[in-house]
Amino acid sequence: MLEELNIRNYALIDNLSVSFEGGLTILTGETGAGKSIIVGALSFLLGAKADPAVIRTGSEEASVSAVVSISPDNRDVLDWLAGRDIAAEDRRIIVRRNIKTSGRSSIYLQDVPVSRNDLEQCMGLLFDLHGQHSHESLLHKESHRKYLDRFAGLEEEAAAFNGLFLQLAEKKKALETSTANERDRDARLEILRYSIEEIDKAAIKSGESRDLETESKRLASFEKLAGYTNAAAAAMFEDEGSVVSLARRVRAALENAAAIDGDLAAKQQRMADLYYEAEDMAEELRAYRDALRYEPGRLEEVEERLALLYRLRKKYGKLTAQKGAAGAGDEDSILAYRAAAEAEIDALSNAGENRDKLGAEIALLEKDLTGRAAALGAKRRAGAAKLGEGITAILKSLGMPNARFAVGVNPRGHAEGTQGASGRRTALVIGPWGAEEVEFLISANAGEPLKDLSRIASGGELSRVMLAVKTVLAGDGNADTQETLVFDEIDTGIGGEVALAVGDYLKKIGGIKQIFCVTHLASIAVRADNHLKVEKKTGGGRTTTVISVLSGNTLRGEIARMLAGDAGGAAALAHADELLGKYKESLIPEVRG
Repeated sequence: MLEELNIRNYALIDNLSVSFEGGLTILTGETGAGKSIIVGALSFLLGAKADPAVIRTGSEEASVSAVVSISPDNRDVLDWLAGRDIAAEDRRIIVRRNIKTSGRSSIYLQDVPVSRNDLEQCMGLLFDLHGQHSHESLLHKESHRKYLDRFAGLEEEAAAFNGLFLQLAEKKKALETSTANERDRDARLEILRYSIEEIDKAAIKSGESRDLETESKRLASFEKLAGYTNAAAAAMFEDEGSVVSLARRVRAALENAAAIDGDLAAKQQRMADLYYEAEDMAEELRAYRDALRYEPGRLEEVEERLALLYRLRKKYGKLTAQKGAAGAGDEDSILAYRAAAEAEIDALSNAGENRDKLGAEIALLEKDLTGRAAALGAKRRAGAAKLGEGITAILKSLGMPNARFAVGVNPRGHAEGTQGASGRRTALVIGPWGAEEVEFLISANAGEPLKDLSRIASGGELSRVMLAVKTVLAGDGNADTQETLVFDEIDTGIGGEVALAVGDYLKKIGGIKQIFCVTHLASIAVRADNHLKVEKKTGGGRTTTVISVLSGNTLRGEIARMLAGDAGGAAALAHADELLGKYKESLIPEVRG
């Protein structure tokens, strides 16, 4: 439901903020007062194309924003928002859209920037706007099936059908891929088996190249390494003034000193630790030096092994450094390739068995879907007849006595399959939502064939058709999830009893939905739960459109103006009192007192 609308620098509107209630809200005013501007601003917020021409003269930017509450039953829009990580706080969203003179436009749902297409999708789940600024979901054929399924209580059944259809499509795609791969299967198997054989022959070990890199570096500089090691050993433990001998003498001296002055005990202990650490280091260095051996030909073996591992990584794995650099590559990637190749061989070897299994699953799904499609189609046709009859009956009371409304449920087509009456093998063509296409059709006048809704020329007729459709759908309570309806031209070409009937139906839907209606007819306006008057004000050399809420004598005067063009005439006021007395008895004391 639209709770608040804010418009800035849009056409003749300077700065306008309006709060709204539920039920039937009527907008009235003199011709040219700006009623269409209000509807245009709302249409802009619902996703209509942006035109810099709507920016108020002298301004750089026009903006429209709204606070919209969402019913907990409207799962369509709540799921849409959740799918885009947009949170509806307290089931409310703030919608903002602006346009600059440069033509650049920005759109936000909450604080999340969205595209115009996203805005149109989201707002289309909440609003339906009928009139010269069209935002009419019922003119789009793709929505007709949804409306019929909701009216007939088939939404869950249709959703289950769609889920099975998607499963079938996925399995068919897998079968097609498997069949296409069959042509290249033997060649692929040969490549995979050769790869596994080459990897196995190399007897690769994880982390092997890093150990070989270290050994290669040691062998390549063996003479220098041996020299440095001997020099270190001499300084550490062989020479007369070696580290170990000096540490021994210092330790002994500090032990004697600490026996005299206890304050040196800590230093003596640290020196003892250093001495033992020096001895351990000397022992390890001695073992390393004694183990050093130069093996002629080993360097060549290491380099050849590294070259093999590099080539295999380049061919089957990944390289993390250039050949010859420390840490060059990861043998695990080669082993991972081998495991994947083995799995692919297994899959390709069992491809025939898998295709047979897929084929059997596809056949079962097709049989299941065919039966479901037939049952779903029969229920849709029954529901379509009731929906068409209900809408036609309402249209007759809305000044279209010769109108016929029908819901076409037509086969999507036929394909080769079972034996048909003509002797040819035919079968229903099944789509994602069934075996038929649903289309709303109308004949507005006697002798005219049924046509799709988009071919209706009269805006007034179209609005009445929409009102009839919405009335029938609203009667179910769940068939139509759009919470706010806007009618801009519903009173075109009508009057008298037809106008009264239109008012009755608007009032009826207003008990379930939030309704906005722009009208020039008093007989419709008096049915309002909320009455807003749109006027032009002039000041400072500028003209501005404003809105005021009417009640009491201001409402009485506006109804009189609509009846006779004279807000203060005695006859017009008497007629206004009569209408208000009939439809707004609670207002009579205030009006007449």
